[in-house]
Amino acid sequence: MELDDVSWEDELQEKFSLMSAISEEAGEDNKRWEYTSGGSDIGMMNLSEEIFIFILRKLDPTSLLRVGSTCKTLFRVCSCNSLWKKHFQERLFAEVPFPPQRYWTQWLVVEATVPLPSVRLPSADIQELWGLEADVLEEKVKDKDEEDELMKFEWKELHDLAVEQHGGLARVYQHVLNKQHCHDHTELETLFHQYTQCRFQWLFSYWLFRQPPPFDRQLRSVFLQWRRHNKTKVATWGGTLCDVRYLASLHPITADYWRGRLAHGDETLGIQSVEGYFSMCRSLVAWILGRDWGRLKRRKVYEDTLDGVYLVLRRELQDKVVEHQRFWQVAKVQMTRVCTLEETAANYVNWRMIESLPYYKLYMVSGNSVYLNHVQGFLQRKRLVHDWIHLEENVWVQQLLPEPLNSLLEYHHKIPQDSLHGDSVSAQLSRVVWLYLNSGQQLYLEAVKGLVLQYAQAGLACYRCLNPGHSLEQAS
Repeated sequence: MELDDVSWEDELQEKFSLMSAISEEAGEDNKRWEYTSGGSDIGMMNLSEEIFIFILRKLDPTSLLRVGSTCKTLFRVCSCNSLWKKHFQERLFAEVPFPPQRYWTQWLVVEATVPLPSVRLPSADIQELWGLEADVLEEKVKDKDEEDELMKFEWKELHDLAVEQHGGLARVYQHVLNKQHCHDHTELETLFHQYTQCRFQWLFSYWLFRQPPPFDRQLRSVFLQWRRHNKTKVATWGGTLCDVRYLASLHPITADYWRGRLAHGDETLGIQSVEGYFSMCRSLVAWILGRDWGRLKRRKVYEDTLDGVYLVLRRELQDKVVEHQRFWQVAKVQMTRVCTLEETAANYVNWRMIESLPYYKLYMVSGNSVYLNHVQGFLQRKRLVHDWIHLEENVWVQQLLPEPLNSLLEYHHKIPQDSLHGDSVSAQLSRVVWLYLNSGQQLYLEAVKGLVLQYAQAGLACYRCLNPGHSLEQAS
């Protein structure tokens, strides 16, 4: 398999070096990568030919020959024309010292034709490298160079002689491999180790940035669509200094891919799932923009649908490739459930309020109407609290309560989790309101009313002490 474009190599190497530095800072992530290379039995021979070629392009001709002599798979990959294109020049053949030239010549013996001038070697070397017997070469003595005692052969001629001598091309291969089985391949091992440490980031960045121009713009738009992001960090999209880790963190599927959690840690299959996901995102964006909705509703439908899709498919994504059609089938179901929740909430404020409820996600995953009933009950109880505090008889209570407590009892406010802790008046009331809204028990509603009236009466007593002779009605 050939890689025709050579220009991407330099740019990609810059990203590769940058990501190598990033990977050293992420100790926990490296541990996750290690399990994919050990626990899942993923080794060098599982790499695609594109990755092999990328690594092997870093080797000089001598090292490339030694790598190709290790096994039949590497022998075939090392025969790729794109690897030898820059080496197959006459000046290189002439300048390489004899020992490396010998390795190179031995490698080329398996080729019927190569774009090089005729080979000129001593008879003893030809016999050893090609495995030819002396009598086969006797008739070629007439072509010997008298000055340096070199014999001149065309490559195809030597190839045919070797095949005839050994009785087949496979035996010629075996002869070449036997000659090279003891050589060291430290360079390749070092490059492979570097790649295994960064393979997910490498393939992700290549997929993200090496799209054709129209698709690159479309992918960027979909990748950032309605996702809260740092504009400074994404401004370098596609550049050498781009923060690829940050981009991966914007979506749960790319974050999981970055950590090697898709398709049993197979980086190539994982990318296929990522491609299917963003293909579905493009379809989802087109569908949402075709609806007569406001900007806020569009954004929430998009975000909640994608969150629901990933809740449903996350375990499936860890085991196998999930195609675009499967994504879109789940997305349709999730959009239906999101729209049902929006109708239940009745308005955008309530919709934002209920998104943190456990019942919200449970309904998104299961579609069970029981969880939808829990959401409806929560909203009804919130309405009861709101209506009670706005009764005409409680106007004086509203006037005396501090703003944080009034805000808590309004219908447009959800209770933050951190406000439930502490001994402050606001924390105490928050806890009781939270218990009532989530349990529906009447005793908690009575407790809410009691606390509110208690705080209001304490505020009234304080007001009378500070303003003797004035009534609350006069002050208002």
